[in-house]
Amino acid sequence: ERITQTVEITKHVVDIEEKGVKLRLTIVDTPGFGDAVNNTECWKPVADYIDQQFEQYFRDESGLNRKNIQDNRVHCCIYFVSPYGHGLRPIDVEFMRALHQRVNIVPVLAKADTLTPTEVERMKNKIREEIDHYGIRIYQFPECDSDEDEEFKLQDQALK
Repeated sequence: ERITQTVEITKHVVDIEEKGVKLRLTIVDTPGFGDAVNNTECWKPVADYIDQQFEQYFRDESGLNRKNIQDNRVHCCIYFVSPYGHGLRPIDVEFMRALHQRVNIVPVLAKADTLTPTEVERMKNKIREEIDHYGIRIYQFPECDSDEDEEFKLQDQALK
């Protein structure tokens, strides 16, 4: 039986407090993304959701009562790339191209622990090449301060 497009958007809210700093973390999950036989514009509900959150925040900021505004904007998209295959699928390219102007995208190689270190490195390089080829802008970690110690600089470079 053919699976219809069932992209849902579910929100999970967690309040975190660390060293006196309170943070409300909202994780927005999209179960069903890419599962249909015809995935034409399956990224549209996600793009619409991101746009709605920005519009709501803008309306709240433009209003008279701005003291208790909740920021529900999407600030980062962690996009899991399938480890199976030979790089990005067309749906991955289409999704990231549709959203890279709206939100920071951090591509992550899913299930990387099932691959050998050589396979991981090869897959990451292939994904980086395709991201450059298709002109997709992904989040770039900022440069670390020059006064940081060498160990931190090496760790920062490894993360990049």
